[in-house]
Amino acid sequence: MASTKAGGSAKNLNTSNPKYLGVKLSDGQAARPGMIIMRQRGTKVEAGKNVKVGKDHTLYSMITGKVSFKEFRKTNFDGNTRRKKIVHVL
Repeated sequence: MASTKAGGSAKNLNTSNPKYLGVKLSDGQAARPGMIIMRQRGTKVEAGKNVKVGKDHTLYSMITGKVSFKEFRKTNFDGNTRRKKIVHVL
């Protein structure tokens, strides 16, 4: 007979904290310098006028103004054209 009771394994108890990605300021909202506009993984949305990109691809405002999202056509190095989103603060 066993002297101790058999213990089960716990494999799914370690989870990482949520990263809260997504749009923080939508189209037409007011932005001040340093305010985060969008948190993202990779450059799904590119930085336009008066917007800078952080080291984790976060987009943030450089001036006081209104946020505006646009779509534009970007030509890749291989000649293919695709539509990308861009954000400005004007």
